[in-house]
Amino acid sequence: METITINIDGQEIISRKNATVLETALENKIFIPHLCYHPDLSPAGSCRLCLVELDNGKIVTSCRLPVKEGMIIKTNSLEIDRIRRPIVEMIVSNHHMDCKNCLKKGSCILQRIMAFMKIEKQKINQNYRLSEKELPVDESNPFFIRNHNKCVLCGICVRTCREITKINAIDFSGRGNNTKVSTFGDKPIAQSKCVSCGECVVRCPVGALVVRTPKKPFTEIKTVCPHCGVGCGVYAGVKDNQIVSVKGDKLNHNNNGILCVKGRFGLDFISSPERLKSPIIKKKEVTWNEAFDYIAGKLKRYKGDDFAMISSPKCTNEENYIAQKFARVVMGSNNIDTPVRLCSGPTLAALRRTGNWMDFDKIYEDPNKPPDLLQKTKDFLEYANCIILAGTNITKSYPVLGIKIKKVVEKGAKLIVISPNKTELTCYADKWLQPYPGTDLAIAMGMCNVIVEEGLYNEHFLKTYCNNFDEFRECLEDFSPKRVERITGVSHYLIEDAAKIYSENKPGTIFWGTGITQYSHGTENVYSLINLALITGNIQFSHSLIPLWRQSNALGACDMGCLPDYYPGYQPVDSEEISKKFSYYWNKDMNLTPGLTLNEILDAAVQGKIKSIYVIGANLAATIAPPSRVQTALKKSKFIVVQDMFLNETSGYADVILPASGFGEKSGSVINFQGKVQRVNKALNPENGTMSDWEILCEIAKRMKCKGFEYNSSDDILDEINTVIQDFQVKIDKFSLFPLQYNAPEEITDIDYPLYMITERDLFTGGVIVNKMDGFRKLRSNDVIYMNPKDADDYAFEEDERVMVISRHGKKEGILKITKCTPAGVIVTNIDKNINQLFNPVIDNSSRTPEMKMCAVRVEKIKSRKK
Repeated sequence: METITINIDGQEIISRKNATVLETALENKIFIPHLCYHPDLSPAGSCRLCLVELDNGKIVTSCRLPVKEGMIIKTNSLEIDRIRRPIVEMIVSNHHMDCKNCLKKGSCILQRIMAFMKIEKQKINQNYRLSEKELPVDESNPFFIRNHNKCVLCGICVRTCREITKINAIDFSGRGNNTKVSTFGDKPIAQSKCVSCGECVVRCPVGALVVRTPKKPFTEIKTVCPHCGVGCGVYAGVKDNQIVSVKGDKLNHNNNGILCVKGRFGLDFISSPERLKSPIIKKKEVTWNEAFDYIAGKLKRYKGDDFAMISSPKCTNEENYIAQKFARVVMGSNNIDTPVRLCSGPTLAALRRTGNWMDFDKIYEDPNKPPDLLQKTKDFLEYANCIILAGTNITKSYPVLGIKIKKVVEKGAKLIVISPNKTELTCYADKWLQPYPGTDLAIAMGMCNVIVEEGLYNEHFLKTYCNNFDEFRECLEDFSPKRVERITGVSHYLIEDAAKIYSENKPGTIFWGTGITQYSHGTENVYSLINLALITGNIQFSHSLIPLWRQSNALGACDMGCLPDYYPGYQPVDSEEISKKFSYYWNKDMNLTPGLTLNEILDAAVQGKIKSIYVIGANLAATIAPPSRVQTALKKSKFIVVQDMFLNETSGYADVILPASGFGEKSGSVINFQGKVQRVNKALNPENGTMSDWEILCEIAKRMKCKGFEYNSSDDILDEINTVIQDFQVKIDKFSLFPLQYNAPEEITDIDYPLYMITERDLFTGGVIVNKMDGFRKLRSNDVIYMNPKDADDYAFEEDERVMVISRHGKKEGILKITKCTPAGVIVTNIDKNINQLFNPVIDNSSRTPEMKMCAVRVEKIKSRKK
């Protein structure tokens, strides 16, 4: 780092080159009054408080003044005070100075400035006419309060919303004495486009924006947010064995200190009074010893194919490893799976065949960028020149990742969005491809057709690393752009332009979500995206194909072997060589027959073949379609154990319910959507009466006289994990392209069911944990059905009308919202506990994942009920 020397108030200071005078002063503990400056934002210079005097007598703002070698600066002088003092006094005169009752007491910058300048409120009252206007306090948001009477109009909140989150929910309105920060139409903040992330709140220098119940933590523990697969780094502030504050970890490249509403305000579920606190057998609370003995005695009857284990993508790597080891070693069963299959089963099936997780790390040669950066950079998006988003509303489901994509696009990266309905990022896109629901495969293969026919493919890469290009090229004859236009409704010009953009702007990254995977042909959909990365050579980059894992450790659960056909590290169960290795490590003969997937487990339970199911941190009864089949499976099972933090729909069928420790109460590791292993640290003592998931399973194993489960900590388990996967290295010589055919969705519209319904998930919907937090319940859009104005007019529906959505398989009620963001012929709804009964339970043949993204429906008015 290049440095220079300057003089501040007679003191020689070594400064970073290109730093400002204010930054240098603050870094060296020299206080210069300021209100509008924040280190995360570009300098504004609007408050005019950070004045300094140069050696030529000129008075300038220090926040926008770059340092220069030999610069001499005064931060205090009579002239500076003459200019600065009346500015501060005028701010104070219009500010509610009830400091004793202010929630920002002790951390208010204005309070510090007044003390620094020895300004007294009483004297100001004698010299200035105070504002008599009292503005209403906005308490509409469940997480924070907006008090305009304490606002100093520094603009930090406005710039935060514009520069950091890219939401632009607030701005200055009015003029002169009537100027204030407001939302569009001056609506309450909860009714605006604000996403409640709290980034403005943590940067506000005064009491204008404050969290509702601020508490100062005694200590802060570095860990990882538990809510999604992005893996944002957080510091959990702890006081009296409760998490009382959360701040982002600026050194974590997944989020650079930025958090979404769940990451900042969504960790108090751990202190919910509804936590399970003691084991329950047949609705009766018992001791842990009684529960362990009872379970051990029962499970001895159901070893082998009678038993199935469902692990959790919310558990740590170590806990998932123990879960699959328990199933295989203690129970002798490969019937081990995870709810990850419901969202990402097709991704697992497709990428295992591709070799994406098999050490193909050749670096694409780009003379303009150092090769080592392409492979080793922590913030991979910084090097993406083209991004494709397919089947995901990323700003709703993964807001922090959405912010990073916006910033990359603003710097010049190309963005292609493939989505039936309009999302926030379609406004940023160079090309928005809007296909009919369920036709994404034709879009991707149509782009492949253009790339091949225009000679835009990477011929050298294909010849060297792919072995069936001619066969693949032949299948592309069925995907001419004009034929794809007839299938998808997307103009062939748009398809051609998108293909050229992706092939010509490398490196390219493809993100995809459940809009690609949750179909009866979900695996083929993923294959089509892989084809794009292969023919352009983009697959050579370390982050060319990025599935969006919904839960915090979804990828980790799969990596740890919670799959019926793979041991940890994707080592095949039916391999004699691999099985011998695990037999040696675990001192137990291994079963060479792959087990059943999640849906097959339920089918087998219905048929009476699976007699015992052990469920860890999953709510099968509320997350799998059709719910009637799940209920039948659970009712027919002879013995069910549910291990979780809270009671849920599934626990109603359980013989035994075990209270598990949750986030913050245990240490371990998780794996984020990029494949990074991250450490989660214990911040709290576990809730009285609970145990961590791995401790529970190990104790049951001991009661069943099974050796190999004597661990003292999660670190001991991690050591074993490293041992069993360290000598398994799979290399591939060549990739195979995937020749595909287009198959129409299983669900088609007709005169009785003329509309397609597709589902979306946002941060406020779904899950037992979200339902345990009051703030999220208040902000959640319950049972909302989004419809295009044309359809609403055709069917004579009105805004906020209560309607019934009816499919061939079930029905649900909802409140109608009319929006142009939803295309004609389609309705969009958030996922809730009633949505599963509408879906066609058809299964993807390759991944055994049910179609839970789209179905054909009709919408009817609900006739007024008689009182």
